[in-house]
Amino acid sequence: MEQIRLNAYHIMWLFVFFDLPVETKKERSQATRFRKDLLKDGFTMMQFSVYIRHCASKESANMHMKRVRGFIPEKGHVSILSVTDKQYGDIINFLGKKTKPLPEGPKQLELF
Repeated sequence: MEQIRLNAYHIMWLFVFFDLPVETKKERSQATRFRKDLLKDGFTMMQFSVYIRHCASKESANMHMKRVRGFIPEKGHVSILSVTDKQYGDIINFLGKKTKPLPEGPKQLELF
């Protein structure tokens, strides 16, 4: 059995971008449920409609993408982007002078 070496090209990050309607009580409820489901699945809010999640492998990322597809409300737009840890390491964040810095990503390896 061949061992797969974990490195910055095997570890993945998932981004979920969404624009959900919130005009009716039902739509607001569905949008809130969607955000809560993302948090329960280990995603972290990066911006109000952008959530991110660290995945130890492409297989793990695929499993979480499938879960997100199951959370999607009947209306709205949801996009999922997967990038390698190496690509994520090239992200550049700009913060306003009065903005608090973003929390650092996970420092431990997921073993699932």
